[in-house]
Amino acid sequence: MTGGPVDPTRAVYEQRAAEWVAARRPTDLATAAAFVTGLPPALASNPVVDLGCGPGWYLPALGPGAIGLDSARAMLDQARASGAVASGLGAVQADLAALPFRAGALGGAFANRSFVHLARTAIPLALHDLHRSLAVGAGVHLHVFSGDLEHGVFPDDDFGGRRFSLWPRPLLEAVVEGAGFTVTAWEERPPRRPGDDGHHVVELRRERTLADTVGPAMRLLVCGLNPSVYAADAGVGFARPGNRFWPAARAAGLVSTDRDPVAALRDHGIGMTDLVKRATPRADGLTAAEFRHGLARLERLCAWLRPGAVAFVGLTGWRAAVDRSAQPGVQPSTVGGVPAYVLPSTSGANAHASAAALAEHLRAAAALAQKAQSPSARPSLRTLGN
Repeated sequence: MTGGPVDPTRAVYEQRAAEWVAARRPTDLATAAAFVTGLPPALASNPVVDLGCGPGWYLPALGPGAIGLDSARAMLDQARASGAVASGLGAVQADLAALPFRAGALGGAFANRSFVHLARTAIPLALHDLHRSLAVGAGVHLHVFSGDLEHGVFPDDDFGGRRFSLWPRPLLEAVVEGAGFTVTAWEERPPRRPGDDGHHVVELRRERTLADTVGPAMRLLVCGLNPSVYAADAGVGFARPGNRFWPAARAAGLVSTDRDPVAALRDHGIGMTDLVKRATPRADGLTAAEFRHGLARLERLCAWLRPGAVAFVGLTGWRAAVDRSAQPGVQPSTVGGVPAYVLPSTSGANAHASAAALAEHLRAAAALAQKAQSPSARPSLRTLGN
């Protein structure tokens, strides 16, 4: 469910929970049981959470360590009244986009048609929070609707007022990969009744990598080459003390908080991603195929969210994927129609670029973004579904 005090979807579930329960039935009990069976044995002591648990139908199938989470108190009351909560660790009222779990606490997450109620542009940051909450190797069951709709209503919805987002598969694939997950299974289910949309039923694995912090109305999207293992474990790009990205970004006026990518996005419109999502001790193990795949994902992301510009940190990735002879500065090629700027590596090992020079490059990238994106511009929500 979506959160917030005036969220229309949450209001429907708060007001009509008992009616909704009477009109529906659980259809994926076997799926829930199979999901738990497939989780890594090493994470057996980590709890599984049912995200958007509603009346708790799936909690017994998810095992004795399951936690029910929903933003609608009335739905959790239904779960308590039925005894479903007693089968697990309890029930939590919280927002899908602000999970109340410590980092690495969860062994799995069952999200059965709950993320359908979030705006598509809110999903990357919500998945970033889920990635943070899961242990490495944990599983996710994600069931959303196929199609192409950005947080709209269904005219024939029998519980009118709810909002839904529908996903073209290529865009959803790009978003879950950017959030630090690997797809282990993907099922396309047909519509269940006339007028219904199809379903993406996806099994994911939480990887030891960084999750994107991206969203609508980004001023600038910063793209690293790939996460180091150190950065992946820290949960922050450019995390090493000797890396000069964050000092340069602060000196350039792009961010105000050190090593906080979520604050950079929410407070300053600075998004962060990587050309290749696989974390490595060194970047020299990356392949040309990974660079090409990463660029295709980045193009889809930029064409969808329309940041003012994308700034590549380090020449290696851009030269491998786009232009072997590229030099720092504004590039002749765009990424998904978005202007591109390449700056030298901010690694402490790059002695050729001073901290002051790196800050100047970031200022130039921000100026390029400002020039490309007028003050009245809004992000394009087209999805490029092919």
